[in-house]
Amino acid sequence: MKEELLIPPIAEEDPNAIEVVRVWVARGAQHVSLNPFVWKDPEAWGIVLADLAGHLANAYQQEMGLSREETMRKITDLLLAELRHPTDTARGQIHNQRRPHNR
Repeated sequence: MKEELLIPPIAEEDPNAIEVVRVWVARGAQHVSLNPFVWKDPEAWGIVLADLAGHLANAYQQEMGLSREETMRKITDLLLAELRHPTDTARGQIHNQRRPHNR
């Protein structure tokens, strides 16, 4: 796959590591592959999304010198706006559904 991201070294070393989400931009739109049942409670995804925002803010700070706090504010402002008034509707279906884990 063109420009496929690397697997973090610790995940490669851990035989119990589980991939939970991939996101692509293809044909001008976002496409995802995910394993929604890694955690029994969907609230856990709130932590994943918050942690992801933090990793993005760190990357912008490290690579572009942007303020981590300002980047976090921009991400959360647009996230909340998109949740309130979506510019698109998520659609699709589970193709290779996995059973829920007991986490």
